[in-house]
Amino acid sequence: MDNSKQNELFYSTAQRQETLSRYTAKTFGMMFLGLLVTFAIAFFLGYTPQGQIMLIRSLNTMPYLHLIILVAELVVVIAMSAMINKLSPAAATVCFFLYAILTGLTFSLLFIAYDFTALSLVFGFTALYFGGMAVFGFVTKLDLSGLRPVLLGGLIALIVMNILMMFIPGLQVADKIACTIGVIIFLAFTAYDTQKIRRYYYGFQGDQAMLQKASVISALQLYLDFINLFLYLLRIFGKNRD
Repeated sequence: MDNSKQNELFYSTAQRQETLSRYTAKTFGMMFLGLLVTFAIAFFLGYTPQGQIMLIRSLNTMPYLHLIILVAELVVVIAMSAMINKLSPAAATVCFFLYAILTGLTFSLLFIAYDFTALSLVFGFTALYFGGMAVFGFVTKLDLSGLRPVLLGGLIALIVMNILMMFIPGLQVADKIACTIGVIIFLAFTAYDTQKIRRYYYGFQGDQAMLQKASVISALQLYLDFINLFLYLLRIFGKNRD
């Protein structure tokens, strides 16, 4: 291969990698915007006097409001997953931020129950751990796709363990163990889902609409990884308000 063709290949590859970097940055940008919406709503409703009044009035008016919101969150995620091929990129984006808003409403109860300093520290640790695993997932040459069955199996076991602890008082002593397992699982999911952005990027080349929707789905998956990691760390290190 002559020098001109080598230079052409080099610049073509560099341009493609730069495009992948922008695509990844856009995906993480949407995920961070979702987190900003969630925690801004949670802070306002759970920590400011005006927000607390609104929240208490809403709960008094509709005692099962938190359950309704949880069901709505589940419906949004299922709808996005089941109808991703039919949704437009704009509709998928709206669903993502709707989910972030609903999560903010449920998280407002955390700001009432937990000390704000503890919440801030746990958020900082979550961001640190999440960021480290995201960088690992982006730069590693290892193929993490083989982790999917292990991660799904661990997630199912974790869900079963949490359900059992709700109904069997003696299992409450295993809460710290379950939380530690949860942290490990969602750290691994973070690396796995970060690498999946690359697979989406190359897999949907030539289909711009699907590429944009894949970015929204990746943002949602990473958002859920961060939220679950935060919740498990909060159960380990969180301190209730006096």
